[in-house]
Amino acid sequence: MLRVVPTETKIPHLHQYILGAISPRPIAFVSTVDKEGNPNLAPYSFFNAVGSNPATVMFSPARSGRENKTKDTLDNIMETKEAVVNIVHYGMVQQMSLASSPYPKGVNEFEKAGFTQVKSELVKPPRVGESFVQMECKIKDVVHTGDKGGAGNIVIAEIQLIHVSEDVLDEVGKIDPYKMDYVSRMGGNYYCHVIPESIFELIQPKDTCGLGIDQLPDVIRNSSILTGNHLGALGNLTAHPTQEEIESFKKNNKSVMVAAEGTGTHELAAGLIEDGKVFDAFCLLMA
Repeated sequence: MLRVVPTETKIPHLHQYILGAISPRPIAFVSTVDKEGNPNLAPYSFFNAVGSNPATVMFSPARSGRENKTKDTLDNIMETKEAVVNIVHYGMVQQMSLASSPYPKGVNEFEKAGFTQVKSELVKPPRVGESFVQMECKIKDVVHTGDKGGAGNIVIAEIQLIHVSEDVLDEVGKIDPYKMDYVSRMGGNYYCHVIPESIFELIQPKDTCGLGIDQLPDVIRNSSILTGNHLGALGNLTAHPTQEEIESFKKNNKSVMVAAEGTGTHELAAGLIEDGKVFDAFCLLMA
């Protein structure tokens, strides 16, 4: 494998490796004001949620790699200790990109990019009206990782109020991922648009512990057909199928058993797993 030693790599190249690897990333479209109340708007993809009690997010307006200057966003935050984090969706991505231009301090990116300024309730910076989710925040801390070009400034912000468009809620009032039209940042000029076909569900083992791949029979674990994903799905089951369950599967799925003889048991099991029928696949493999 290629070995990249940060201290021995030019910053632009190192930047590409980091952003190309840690990808895709959500985008915080951060609005701030300076001490005179002049608004600023800029996107940051070094961004994520940190916790929910208290509700906290973090983002990092890094120092310029070319000129080693701090961003207006950071300067404003150091002055006012407030910000609004607006979530970006695909319908606003071109305007967001325009707002990221290196306009001089004092230029209103809301106006330059054609966004709607909406008055916040608890903080001074305005919200982006076009964003589906807007988070009014108070700044808890700023961690400076260095003073050279490319150094990060980790802004830790506590959410005071969240505004969510009803257009992206499901029937029980939760955010529907199919309606959010997410867009995320990748390396270089690349972005990612989350379309319905790219969304999938994966049940999280929050209250149970799976068997683990190490507990699968050797003939399954060492299969040349089953991938790591297939084995991971089987390993997430909490118990091996009993002999009674295996016999019941064979009795009720005679066509599958016949197909396995022609297609191959592991090939057919792989298909069952990909269709979400993991327990059936385990029974087939153990039959």
